[in-house]
Amino acid sequence: MPTIPIRFKLNGQQVEAVVEPRLHVIDFLREEYELSSPRVGCEHGVCGACTIRVDGQIVRGCLMLGVQLDGAEVQTLEGLNASSEIVDLQKAFHERNSMQCGYCTAGMLLTSQDYLQKNESCSRTGLREHLSGNYCRCTGYEAIIDAVMNVASQRGKKIIQQEEV
Repeated sequence: MPTIPIRFKLNGQQVEAVVEPRLHVIDFLREEYELSSPRVGCEHGVCGACTIRVDGQIVRGCLMLGVQLDGAEVQTLEGLNASSEIVDLQKAFHERNSMQCGYCTAGMLLTSQDYLQKNESCSRTGLREHLSGNYCRCTGYEAIIDAVMNVASQRGKKIIQQEEV
């Protein structure tokens, strides 16, 4: 199969690679760069295990092709760890026991950080909606919601109290 050369920034480092045109981002990142935080889950874009950040937006790595990364800035949980961007979220997840088996944790952290970055006012309902594309089979979500809302409060976000549906 032919390959296509690409250049992109991965977790702050400029990289060059050659990619088969039909190789998905999730497989490319795991195989080529041995990144373990984005996980292969449903392979249909509905579980959130493969969540990464591309050009500042969270995306599903199983729905993108590696060639689409050309010229992009890509961040995985490994990159956010290195930058200390989500240290407070990770600590809150640990304290609230929000990551029991850990399979969904990277996607949950990236999506939670995305919610916190995009919203000056945070609510449990809004957070639930934002996280709705991330499945967790262990925690029942309440510990995750509690952890993220604690961080929202610590970051000085306005907390909206509303009736849960």
